Amino acid sequence: MSITITESAQDYLADLLSKQEVEGIGIRVFVTQPGTPYAETCIAYCKPGESKPGDQVKELKGFNAFIEVDSETYLEDAFVDYASDRMGGQLTIKAPNAKIPNIGEDSSVSERINYYLVTEINPGLASHGGQVDLVEVADDYAVLKFGGGCQGCGMADVTLKEGIEKTLLERIPELKGVRDVTDHTERTNAYYK
Repeated sequence: MSITITESAQDYLADLLSKQEVEGIGIRVFVTQPGTPYAETCIAYCKPGESKPGDQVKELKGFNAFIEVDSETYLEDAFVDYASDRMGGQLTIKAPNAKIPNIGEDSSVSERINYYLVTEINPGLASHGGQVDLVEVADDYAVLKFGGGCQGCGMADVTLKEGIEKTLLERIPELKGVRDVTDHTERTNAYYK
């Protein structure tokens, strides 16, 4: 795990934590909706006993940072810094892999599906104002939901079978196929009506 928390960020966080009335309080670093375009990197207070099994503990200046186990891949190469300015200062978090993780041999099927949706499939769908998101993996099928210009599009079935399914089956051999759970009766923004 290579997350960098600069000295200035550690000083700022240590000062912030010292004002809490809880002995041994630390921080927890995690990503909400990891591996999706909606991913957000977060830092929250972590009182004693609030860390979770599997969290990686990083000992810092006077406090511990608990890195959420499910967010580790997405926090690879993350950088936390604090810069002073006239208004006081600002804590910044940069996590280049939060939205698109570096997948590997040990990545889950969901992580790999999301990776290919974000890097290969959705850029093509974006030209039609659409996107597709993973809802879940059930019985070795990727359950997908179309949005934007793809919802209600007359070509959604062709896109699903000839484009998305072929790509995902080629990249993830353990998948049996894809299923669409989109309500295509809503055609307001459909690319092809």
